[in-house]
Amino acid sequence: GGGSGRPGAVAGGAGGAGGPLDGLRTALSLAGAARGTAPLYDIDEAARVDDALFVGAVTPTLVAALHRLAHGLAPLAPRDDLPFAANYLYMVTGAEPTAAQVRAIERYLICTVDHGFNASTFTARVIASTGADLVACVVGAIGALSGPLHGGAPSRALDTLDEIGSPERIDPWIREHVLAGDRIMGFGHAVYRTEDPRSRLLRGVAEDFGGDLVGFAVQVERRVVELLAELKPGRELHTNVEFYAGVVMELCGLARDMFTPTFAVARTLGWTANILEQARDSKIIRPSARYVGPPAPAPVPSP
Repeated sequence: GGGSGRPGAVAGGAGGAGGPLDGLRTALSLAGAARGTAPLYDIDEAARVDDALFVGAVTPTLVAALHRLAHGLAPLAPRDDLPFAANYLYMVTGAEPTAAQVRAIERYLICTVDHGFNASTFTARVIASTGADLVACVVGAIGALSGPLHGGAPSRALDTLDEIGSPERIDPWIREHVLAGDRIMGFGHAVYRTEDPRSRLLRGVAEDFGGDLVGFAVQVERRVVELLAELKPGRELHTNVEFYAGVVMELCGLARDMFTPTFAVARTLGWTANILEQARDSKIIRPSARYVGPPAPAPVPSP
């Protein structure tokens, strides 16, 4: 991309090959094996809740440790005197965050903790319906979240701001990419046909920080929505949660390869709630399918 010249831009994607999200899949699976996590089918509700609390607690610690190790830094143990969001930022960055950063990340984590039967949540529930252990369910959900069309958009949306670079490039950049059939990351949603309410909340969080990055993001959002309405009439394409999520996380000192892992830190709590609910139903989720391929080359003989 052309780059924006703004300080604080850190290269990196969604935590892909070798990134924190891939490491989390492996580390969490190992942690579950070391704990001896038993199949949901074989344990009672109290034991399932204990496993859920374990996963919710260990996930941010693992994410932070993997990030620091990847950058040649020693992992930091969580501090008893810091609440959840402050602890997470401290373990990642090595510095105690400001009150504004803590409040911003808390609001991000809360508004992304759960969101209906999205791809990763549905994956977790399907695995839970087999009676597998809770860690296996979460690891499967992380695999679904790693896809760019699900959890990988926050960093890509911020990359878009870098590529546009300056206000005079907004119109030509957007027109070029929309007419080429490219997806504008951070805009459009599988469910919402209006503004994503989470995006509105996070825009307010970003505006509380202020600064050049936020001002530019608001300007880009306004113009992109106008251009999408012009070029794709009737589609109702608005910002989704990822657009301002990237802005907020960057302002809180998180590198871009930590955006999707931070999403996973939040969503893990939502996944485990869904897993616990699904485990109370002993029926396996097994959708049916209808074959629509070419017919057999010869009739199947009668018995």
